[in-house]
Amino acid sequence: MDPETVKWLAVGLTGSIGLLGPALGLGLIGYATVTALGRNPEARGAILTNMILVAALTEAIGIYALIVSIILAMVAKTAA
Repeated sequence: MDPETVKWLAVGLTGSIGLLGPALGLGLIGYATVTALGRNPEARGAILTNMILVAALTEAIGIYALIVSIILAMVAKTAA
């Protein structure tokens, strides 16, 4: 395999696998929030506050993966 191809494969895999986890996590957070609100609508404030906090932390992991894939793309571009 060409080294350039391997570099771009690493960029693609880093982005796709690194963003898959946060995407699934945000889906599960949304599902759990809707379920909790359906069971206990009076606790809306506490549930939504915790949901926003956990969603922000989950998205931060996705942003880290995106930054790593961008850095890999820049290194792959300059090394050519």
